[in-house]
Amino acid sequence: MLQVLISAGAAVIGLIGVGFLIKGILKMSSGNELMQEISKTIQEGAKTFLRREYRIVAILVVIVAIFLSLAPFIVHNAQVNWQTAIAFVIGVLCSALAGWIGMSIATRANAKTTQAARQGLRSALNVSFSGGAVTGLSVVCVAFLGLVGVYLLFKGKPVIINGYAMGASLMALFARAGGGIYTKGADMGADLVGKVEAGIPEDDPRNPAVIADNVGDNVGDVAGLGADLLESYVESIIATLAIAASIAVISLTYLPFYLAGWGILASLVGVGWVKMARSKDPQTTLNGGTYISAALMIVGSFFIIKYLGGTYGNYSILGPFWAIIAGVLSGLIIG
Repeated sequence: MLQVLISAGAAVIGLIGVGFLIKGILKMSSGNELMQEISKTIQEGAKTFLRREYRIVAILVVIVAIFLSLAPFIVHNAQVNWQTAIAFVIGVLCSALAGWIGMSIATRANAKTTQAARQGLRSALNVSFSGGAVTGLSVVCVAFLGLVGVYLLFKGKPVIINGYAMGASLMALFARAGGGIYTKGADMGADLVGKVEAGIPEDDPRNPAVIADNVGDNVGDVAGLGADLLESYVESIIATLAIAASIAVISLTYLPFYLAGWGILASLVGVGWVKMARSKDPQTTLNGGTYISAALMIVGSFFIIKYLGGTYGNYSILGPFWAIIAGVLSGLIIG
């Protein structure tokens, strides 16, 4: 269990980095009074939507948790129980928390990015990238700490850990689908009613549907996408744990925790590179951060796997290293 705690330290460091990013964003100017008013309206609208959505999801979460807890009394030889229900609730809470953090910063960074753009492209990139980095790092750090907590609390029992993944999936479903429906409804209203019938130009702040559209972009593409990413991230780690358990290689059980922890640290280095780089081309700067993080991930993975050691059958434990390289390179090519 010590190995798992060590890897969790990377997530704590990641959250500290998130704190510094948030502090830097909040120090930036939000522009003139009109910019602040529009930003505040979008922020309040996004918070109102998420509060309403979370209240509805909470009802379903309670119902599902009760069924999971009562499963042993209803189904003969049921594998799930009250412990699975607790893990399920933790998964929902972690997903909701990560989405709320990302949305809160995104709705503050919008006006600050616009104001920074008056000083130049580099300043605007710095603010907007910091806002995006807060969402990404919050998702992986909160998700990883939640998974580590469930793993340690219930001693790595597979069925219980799956409950955590199920909670993350439920929250992702509502956050992604609910936010997407809201966004499209507001988008159609802004175009049809405002632009066609009332003659108000597209993206004009006088059109209430435009504000609602921007609210939808935040709840769907920030909170919703964050929940979706958290689900995929958590389930990929749990899938690796399941494979390691199925082939009974103890060292491989710790591999996903070490890799996830190292991935967070590599991402922090990439974020730092983007913020310190002086290139005038934003795409070059962003690509540089991605390539540095990918290179660190590959190098670190090699040493992690060598440290764990061991063999399985006729295959060296270095086998997962080639899979990691394939995954990293595939991500770079697709991106």
